[in-house]
Amino acid sequence: MRGVVPPTPQYAWPKLKARAGCTVWVKHENHTPTGAFKVRGGLVYLDRLHRAQPKIPGVISATRGNHGQSIAFAAGRTGIPATIYVPRNNSRDQNSAIAAFGAQVVEFGKDFDEAKHEAFRVAAAEGLHFVPSFHPDLVTGVATYALELFRAVAALDAVYVGVGMGSGISGLIAVRDLLGLKTDIIGVGAAGAPATALSFAARRATNAPSARTFADGLATREPNAEAVDNICRGAARIVEVSEDEIAEAMRIYYDDTHQVAEGAGAAPLAALLQERGRMSGKNVAVVLSGGNIERARFLQVLGGATPAVD
Repeated sequence: MRGVVPPTPQYAWPKLKARAGCTVWVKHENHTPTGAFKVRGGLVYLDRLHRAQPKIPGVISATRGNHGQSIAFAAGRTGIPATIYVPRNNSRDQNSAIAAFGAQVVEFGKDFDEAKHEAFRVAAAEGLHFVPSFHPDLVTGVATYALELFRAVAALDAVYVGVGMGSGISGLIAVRDLLGLKTDIIGVGAAGAPATALSFAARRATNAPSARTFADGLATREPNAEAVDNICRGAARIVEVSEDEIAEAMRIYYDDTHQVAEGAGAAPLAALLQERGRMSGKNVAVVLSGGNIERARFLQVLGGATPAVD
């Protein structure tokens, strides 16, 4: 990991402290080579796959963006051909970034889950290795950001983290438990994509009828059962945030820290601000998981609007 992804910083921003009424550490996963935390998981997964199957003909996966960039980046380093499926309405910036890392991009379906099912079908038909969005090797990779954070900041009362397919929060839970810490891990989902909240309430993986959010990294209808088990075992709670709250958190990040945060990256800050009374006076971290957002959409947010969901 260290030869490719240097440790990302965590800063306690004073203007965020004034807004939230507590010390706010931001873990800057927007500072990785792909602009998001997912690259850590892709590196570990593809390295282990390449060692186990050095003559593998190719890998295939599905994404809304950051996972796809991660697999494309890591596959390029190991010389494995990669094909990444995305939904038809996917960010053009994300598609071009995935292609720039050397992967073939294929558009299919109305959302991530439809693209995922088609990628899985094609993998079986063409003898390719399907890379899931949740896997122990992916969790092992992304857990390195949690280790950096817990080593750098002592006595954290809570960490807020966005939840899509669950690798990020699973890594935080695993490292916290391995270090014997008492930090609350608080998952954050979009109200329009309630699969995580529904699953946490039911204590089992529960599909949602929709995933309507402009925060691409949170937009899944079909949660992973293993990830849900991890979350139910190790998370304190799930907080749902609205589209307006996510957009406002993106503006706050820019105003208070001059950082660009994508929707999923800003959601943990939105949740903390929603719970500011509960966190008053505490030592809290938020994971800024990525900064990959299209310029036009970001300008729309900075102008005070909340992006519409297709």
